[in-house]
Order: sequence, then C-alpha cells, then structure tokens
Amino acid sequence: MDDERDIVKALTLRLKAEGYDVVSAFDSLQGVSMTHKERPDLIILDIRMPAGGGFGVVEKLRLSAHTKSIPIIFISGSQEKDSEVKAKELGIRFYKKPYDPEELLGAVRIELEGKLYPA
Repeated sequence: MDDERDIVKALTLRLKAEGYDVVSAFDSLQGVSMTHKERPDLIILDIRMPAGGGFGVVEKLRLSAHTKSIPIIFISGSQEKDSEVKAKELGIRFYKKPYDPEELLGAVRIELEGKLYPA
C-alpha cells in the first residue's frame, strides 16, 4: 500500500518477477478493505498515506483475528526517527525510501518463510 503509484508499479513488477502474486492499494481505507477481502500473506505499507496512514492501518488490522498476524513491512520517505522506532516496537521491519530493492526482497522472503514454515 502506497499512495505513490510509481513506487507501487515498480515494486509490483519486481515482486511479480520473483513469482509473487500482488494486490495493490493506494490509500489506507482501500488497504484495510483489500486486506480483509484478499487475506494476503504479507503487507508492504507506506507510513504516510491518505485516509489514516500506515500506523492507522496497522491498528485496524490488529483488531481482527483474520488480519492481526499478517506480517507487515513499512517503507517510508519519512525522516521522522519516531516512525522507525514505533515500527520496531510494533515488530515491523522498516525501510527508508529510497530502499535497496534486493534488501527489501530479502525481507519479503524472510517474512514469508516465517509464515509458511512456522517454528
């Protein structure tokens, strides 16, 4: 979920090239709705988005038994150090834009392996 369509498009192409199915949302409300409908294995989420922002999305998703355990990775252009700290306190991986695509793909693999092969 990101309101910057070029970033969504680039990330979508990259993930699809790696064999992942991708569903996109461009604001917080659409993201929460799509998450409940699609039940993804992982969410990549911008902190700053229209209609509530990334932390608002996390709050809403953690209220539902169907979505509370979906792993989330934040990507953000925000320079606020508090955002990174808050993300880590919530157990969410955090990457600053511009991010290293290979590093982000590695984080996706790690998060999905944990979900697919629980300890």
